[in-house]
Formats: sequence, structure tokens, C-alpha cells
Amino acid sequence: MELKGKHIGLAITGSFCTFAKIEQEILKLKETGAILHPIISGNVQTMDSRFGDTGEFISRITYITGNDPILRIEDAEPIGPKAYLDILLIAPCTGNTLAKLANGITDTPVLMAAKAHLRNAKPLVISVSTNDALGINFKNIGELFNSKNIYFVPFGQDDPVKKPSSMIARTGLIENTLKEALEGRQIQPVIQG
Repeated sequence: MELKGKHIGLAITGSFCTFAKIEQEILKLKETGAILHPIISGNVQTMDSRFGDTGEFISRITYITGNDPILRIEDAEPIGPKAYLDILLIAPCTGNTLAKLANGITDTPVLMAAKAHLRNAKPLVISVSTNDALGINFKNIGELFNSKNIYFVPFGQDDPVKKPSSMIARTGLIENTLKEALEGRQIQPVIQG
């Protein structure tokens, strides 16, 4: 399935170390002709890090997508009744967001967007980036993996020696994962070296 003309929600959470990679993938998605709708978590809105100024990052994402980001929970809720997204991508998706999503917590714009979108039985794609994927968050990944309409960008360990529980999505596979999810299929293999 082509992405041209598809409305894609781009939900961004605070795995700041992946922002440069995510920005490159957003540029690629824009080139497909998809219509991109950014949704930014509260932490991304308020926390600068050694990886850069998040205000500048949000400005760049707004410019690339051509759409103002959703920044508040109440502005994400209409995604459900209006049903204007064809697919929603959470990239990066932190362990915190994974845990809350698996447990039905909707206390950020990203989580409200996910909840609102899933009520329409449309695909949600997760691009995981967490230091505890093989630790306490392992159960949440399993829970979400077995949930209807939820798909994962293939992922693997990013530094098995220094961070043995950490896993990160292969962001170069975001576009293909979205295409497969729109057809109701999980791209394979999910776990990659």
C-alpha cells in the first residue's frame, strides 16, 4: 500500500537520543506524499537535553509536516470522533509510554491520541526506544504485541554489553512497517540484530 495521501499521526515521546533519526524518517515520510500530523508529549515540549533544544526540534517537525502539532490532551481527544487519521505512529516510544499504553493510562497528548485512534480500529505502530525493554517493560511489549491493531517497527538490542536490557527500533523500517500495518500485517522479522 502506498502512503501518498494517507493521514499519518506522528506521536513523539521523549527518547531524545533518537530524535535525529526520527527527524530523518519524518522527512522520508513527507516525500511519500503522506499528510503528517505531529503530536508531541509534554516531556518533549518542556525538557531540553544534551541532544538539543526541543523547541527547535518541534519547530523543525512543524515546518517539515506543514501542520501545527497537537500539544494538549484535550486537543488529541477529537482524533477519535473525527477519525481523520489512517494510521498513528509513536516514534520514538519510550518505556514510560509503553507501560502507560499497556495499562490504559491516558495522561499525555500522545497517549490520548493512541486511545482515541484505537477506538476506530485503525493501526497503531510503535517504534520502541527504551533502556528496559528486556527488563520491567518486557511484559508491556508482550501485552501490546498481542493487542489488536497494534504493530511494531522491528527492533533489537542497541548495546548488549553496556545496556543489556535496552532495545531500539530499526527506524529505517518505519515506512515499510506503516505500509504493512495499513494492510493489517506485522512486518517480519520483528526482532532484529
